[in-house]
Amino acid sequence: MIDNNVEKRIVALHERLVYLKDIFAGKHADDVNLLDDRLTSFRQRLKEEEVSDPYSDIASVEDLFSYVERKLDSSITPMDKVRIVRHPQRICLRDILENVYDTFTEVGGQDEYSLDPSMLIARAVITRHRGKKTYHQPVMVIGQEKGHGAEFRNGGSVKPWGNAKAMQFMRVAETEGIPIHSYVFTPGSFPIEDYPGAAQQIAKNIYGMAGLRVPVIAIISEGGSGGAEAISLADRRLMLSHGYYSVISPEGAAAIEGHLKSGMRATPELIEHCAENLHITAADNLSFGYIDRIIHEPPLGARPWHFDFFRTLRQEVIRATDEVIIQTRLLPVLKTLARNRHTRPNADLEGLYIHWGLSAAAKKRLVAKRQKKFLGLSKQAACDHRPWHAKVLENLSDCISKPWISFKYDFYRKHQRKIQTFMEEIDNEWETFKHRILSPWRKFRRDIEKKNTKQGEELTALSVWTKDSRRKKWNYLSPRYKIDQTLTCPNSADYGCLDLWGPDLFGEFAGVCSYCGYHFPMEPEWYVRNVFDRDSVMEFNSEIEAGNPLAFPDFASRIAKAQERNGTRSGCMTFEARISNIKIIVAMLMGTFRGGSVGAAEGYKFVEAAERATKKRYPFLAYVHGTAGMRIQEGTHALIQMPRCTVAVRRYIEAGGLYMVLYDTNSFAGPVASFLGCSPYQFAVRSSNLGFAGPGVIKETTGIDIPPRYHRSTEALSRGHIQGIWDRRQIRANLKQALRTIGGRNLYYR
Repeated sequence: MIDNNVEKRIVALHERLVYLKDIFAGKHADDVNLLDDRLTSFRQRLKEEEVSDPYSDIASVEDLFSYVERKLDSSITPMDKVRIVRHPQRICLRDILENVYDTFTEVGGQDEYSLDPSMLIARAVITRHRGKKTYHQPVMVIGQEKGHGAEFRNGGSVKPWGNAKAMQFMRVAETEGIPIHSYVFTPGSFPIEDYPGAAQQIAKNIYGMAGLRVPVIAIISEGGSGGAEAISLADRRLMLSHGYYSVISPEGAAAIEGHLKSGMRATPELIEHCAENLHITAADNLSFGYIDRIIHEPPLGARPWHFDFFRTLRQEVIRATDEVIIQTRLLPVLKTLARNRHTRPNADLEGLYIHWGLSAAAKKRLVAKRQKKFLGLSKQAACDHRPWHAKVLENLSDCISKPWISFKYDFYRKHQRKIQTFMEEIDNEWETFKHRILSPWRKFRRDIEKKNTKQGEELTALSVWTKDSRRKKWNYLSPRYKIDQTLTCPNSADYGCLDLWGPDLFGEFAGVCSYCGYHFPMEPEWYVRNVFDRDSVMEFNSEIEAGNPLAFPDFASRIAKAQERNGTRSGCMTFEARISNIKIIVAMLMGTFRGGSVGAAEGYKFVEAAERATKKRYPFLAYVHGTAGMRIQEGTHALIQMPRCTVAVRRYIEAGGLYMVLYDTNSFAGPVASFLGCSPYQFAVRSSNLGFAGPGVIKETTGIDIPPRYHRSTEALSRGHIQGIWDRRQIRANLKQALRTIGGRNLYYR
């Protein structure tokens, strides 16, 4: 008869053996076979009753397992860590709630009938002591749940309404003044555009978290692309030592690097190669500065029975929350004492109580520090070739112009508006008085004029066609206008469009089908030369160059080819321009430069453009000629641009600026799900496509066949993603009208 306790320990060892086989996928076969043989031999001897002391024997087998696990942990690869965080035995958020917090109540995602069970939200409590007093500190815990009901958890891949619910309860935490602890356990968000839309909701979450007035602590286990960014813009970002944080999964990167077609699978060697080159581990991200601290796990990763790890995690979460509170204090002596007390290795933080409430002034400092932190990230990953004297001159110019602009807009214009408002009121009163006095005389004149007016004169025309009303010639013609042949419109089968002659289509028609209005793609130069006033475009920061910060194999040569082919150093062009003499700052993502992908250089230039628009009090336009997402070969250097650029946009909008986005051609993934999607004014050029993920990615990740026009601008308009669709030939007129109307008359640039 086998003792129940011994049987349970045998089952636990068997699970550990299965775990080893799964995460190493055929590697370290000698060590795995050794453990398998020892466990099988012990079970056989136990079954045949040849074991005199089963507790001693099984303890020796357990010691062997622990020794081998420690040995293998030292040789673990990045792809092994990916398999660890995906394994069913990996700890999940429910395990953390039950072992790290003293009590909790779930408020979202409890079962398959909830809003989205992939996003778990709980109101939890941490109990601490000071002397004989006990303090119960409430927190809002938010994170993706992969286990405990995995059949309906969707693997931690959150749908748009799950991220919306997370943002809703972050606002609740802000209202109640309690910290937020977010746990990132996601391979990525579920790529659908159903309302509120995957991209749009992630953008709203990132924008909202940039301004939350309570401490936010993020703990990353599996940080997959935009799904991770939806809940991880935090004051402190911690990462589990066996986790990963990446712009894309290694399999996705392998599919792109291997140029695989639909249905093809990448080789294990290529996947391992990409996992290594993406630099996705906790140590990598700590060296880049994208996380603040690593929480060390047991060998081969934390599992639900590692109770010592949960105690460590509890201490680290408390420490991080205390640090955020301490940094907002003004008294340097108390701040230093508290920090020194908390940094001691063996400090009992549960006995070092710190109140987690913040004053109004401290909340402002908290938000400012968070935003400053993210704005300072990743600058080292971009190649800034501006000469030192140009940077010095720019800083001197800012020092001189800032007081003048502040006086002009914050003092002079402010009082000027008050005086104008007062004079308008006086003028209105005078006009009313004058109207009453002169009304008898006006009535007499009207009676005389009626007799002389010809009957039947039509006065119904709203406008009169004149020569000035006709469109002028374009300032720039696409080189394709020289194509001396006919082209077929893609909509010809549906609308019966006749073939179009190349010189007409790309010359006079501006790439627009004269029958159905389909917009053929045009070069970025067409917009720069034809939308803005002639000779008004002045580019800045052109010396900032896209590079290869991860030393990704063969990528430097690909960047060099793109630079030579396009005549630009990066995929983002930033410039000042005028539209009917209205000054404007523009950041243009160029789809011709590696699909318009955004890396460290593009993010750097975008942030600089937003800050320039803030300093000069100009409206800010993001023109998206096309973007394929974040540049995967730059890893988290690219991914971090999502929160970083969003912070810059939020600061600009809160300063009173007008931020507009105009999409063209194909716009997808990270930029749309962050600093583009957070704009209150988004428009699209007709025939453009936009969304979170392309049709191929949706099919591969969800198995869903989407409708043919799922990403068309018309569908985006019906879903509320954008506010209008513009004809290419009317972009200049529409922008002019928008700049004169959107945002009200009190915008500072007026």
